[in-house]
Amino acid sequence: MGSEEELVHAIPQTKGKAVHEAVDEKKYSSRKDDIVGIAVFSEEFGLTGKIDIFHKKEKLLLERKYKLETIYQGQIYQLWAQYFCMTEMGYEIDKLAMHSISTNKSFSIGLPGIDGKKEFTEFIHRYKNFDPSAKIEINENKCTHCIYINLCDKTKLENVYS
Repeated sequence: MGSEEELVHAIPQTKGKAVHEAVDEKKYSSRKDDIVGIAVFSEEFGLTGKIDIFHKKEKLLLERKYKLETIYQGQIYQLWAQYFCMTEMGYEIDKLAMHSISTNKSFSIGLPGIDGKKEFTEFIHRYKNFDPSAKIEINENKCTHCIYINLCDKTKLENVYS
């Protein structure tokens, strides 16, 4: 029998973890102006997390994913969360991007601005007040691509990662 992690991680999570090892071990970049894999926090939002890479010289915060075909709003929120944490910690950030490791392509993501901060604040409020017993709308297309499908009791779909 496999480890507990093998039971709950889908293939994309396992690949993602392997890709992140260089960042987590701070071996991704030897550039002196890069900050790699640091813990970040925001008192305002009650968030903690870890960034992938911040290129100080370019003032660019970069989130790496193994494979990016579509950038979902949740991924943008992840990058915005890192942005809000880092700016609250005193870092100056001018650019955000997602990087697809499999294709070696980067995709610029807009800074949140005032409207984005309001949207993100509302999202965090909904997240913190989530009621798992409440009825939710199921989007089967989204479920099909979700890495948590094998852990979810809200869908009737078969596990696509087995």
